[in-house]
Amino acid sequence: MAVAFLWIIAVTWGPLSNRQTASATLSEQALLNAGLAAQAAGKTSDAANDYHKILKMNPNNFWAYYNLGLLDQQAGRTASAETNYRAALKIAPDFPSALFNLAIIRTGPNPKEAEDLYRHAIAVTPNNAGAHLNLGFLLIDEGMKAEGQAELQKALKLDPSLASRVPPGVLPSPSPSRKP
Repeated sequence: MAVAFLWIIAVTWGPLSNRQTASATLSEQALLNAGLAAQAAGKTSDAANDYHKILKMNPNNFWAYYNLGLLDQQAGRTASAETNYRAALKIAPDFPSALFNLAIIRTGPNPKEAEDLYRHAIAVTPNNAGAHLNLGFLLIDEGMKAEGQAELQKALKLDPSLASRVPPGVLPSPSPSRKP
């Protein structure tokens, strides 16, 4: 009798808890969509409120942390942006956008950490032209000219439109082709 009673509870509560989880997930998604729409419309306070609501529902939502980081970074609040990107990366360590944006923030205060972050982003997304570009500039600034130039060339191969971001003289001039 006790076993049958426990089985009834499990059958009754199991689907209910699954429905609650699905409902919470839909609510999170709806809030994320609302936050993204508010953010796109320049309503940053509304967007931040939506992201904070998500984190109250699910403190492991790395998208909410990431988007809060974006809002902070765009507003010049780099310390808060860094905190939010690190929180996102604690949950999703291979999240390329958070790695990239955190690397941008860390370039000045800690170039070695920024280098590691860019390399991690590239390991996760090898075709990330922006990460190759920024890593190239960072390496050149750190005195690793040849390696930096190689990264810049990878970036330009992946996205030729980035050529306008590379100042003249940073890359070696192409060798003139010889005609017989």
